[in-house]
Amino acid sequence: MEFDFDPGRGFGVYVHWPYCARVCPYCDFNVYAAKNRDTAPLLDAILVDLGGWRERSGARRVDTVFFGGGTPSLLAGEDVSRLLQHIDKLWGIASGAETTLEANPDDRSRFVDFAAAGVNRLSLGVQSLDDQVLKFLGRTHSAADARASLSVAQNQFASVSLDLIYARPEQTAAQWRAELGEALKLGADHLSLYELTIEPGAAFARAVRRGDWTPADDEHAADLYETTDEMCAASGYPIYEISNHASSPRHQSKHNRIYWRSGDWVGVGPGAHGRLTASGQRLAIEAAERPNTYIDAVRRTGVGWASSESLSALDQARERLSMGLRLVDGLALADISSLGYGLDESALSELAALGLVRRSETGIALTPKGRLTADRIVEMISP
Repeated sequence: MEFDFDPGRGFGVYVHWPYCARVCPYCDFNVYAAKNRDTAPLLDAILVDLGGWRERSGARRVDTVFFGGGTPSLLAGEDVSRLLQHIDKLWGIASGAETTLEANPDDRSRFVDFAAAGVNRLSLGVQSLDDQVLKFLGRTHSAADARASLSVAQNQFASVSLDLIYARPEQTAAQWRAELGEALKLGADHLSLYELTIEPGAAFARAVRRGDWTPADDEHAADLYETTDEMCAASGYPIYEISNHASSPRHQSKHNRIYWRSGDWVGVGPGAHGRLTASGQRLAIEAAERPNTYIDAVRRTGVGWASSESLSALDQARERLSMGLRLVDGLALADISSLGYGLDESALSELAALGLVRRSETGIALTPKGRLTADRIVEMISP
């Protein structure tokens, strides 16, 4: 089976900036301490890598751009502008395209420059509104910094999102209700609310193995998840994806929808992942992880790719299912059947009877109860 790019699923560009002022202990992303590094060679490599992707993708229109990391708010505004201008020159950025940059509250002095460069959506890594918790999470900002940064961001960007982490050790339901209630009153346009997970490569995993503290148990975390859903809905921030809430549909993350809807996206920068449908194939691409290795790969080949795998129709069907079910409105059954596969009907019937899955003639979606066991449900019904 040959595969064609579907513009309806979207085309985005993800730029991974791997440096952080401090690496947080819960993080296992591909990040490195910024220290006093010369970042110019990496920025130049990303620009070349973008050109290599353009040669392979052909002419398209960019629907979204996302600067992630790491901490892309460590970049200068002129560097962000340079990257956006290059992306626009290579493909053309659609009128009204969403352009997101992840930022730390510490970097609010650069927000004006980011807006001038063309960023119109800021994702602010607040993580908590409690100073003691912020210290535990290894953050360098205070709760007061977070509030001040949000105020600056709201004056500069068309859309502002806040990240918060819950299900922390010994966090009670009352404590989370109070903190989330405060966050909801701040007036951000979007909330990304994540359960604290212990990732194998993160410093927190070592702390847990040492017995320094005990993570929240699954039942308590599930209770907090349900509390989150209820409070956000009551405050006008309905859930639209397993961890994401928006004050209106226009503030939902368009870039992340490209992932959830199995569109195509460019992934540049160390460790970035991408998907490219071209020349009858759908490729899963991973960039070299270490900055120096990435720079060397770009110099040798014109792209920073460490691996490129052609996905089979079955691979794609499974990916469409696992990503599409993250959305509250679910996915169309045609997304799977068009690739020549079906879902496990017996398992679907069982899950529907248990109230975990909603099924119509044309699509399926998880119920609120089903979202608590999303990964297990995907395993059960997957082709």
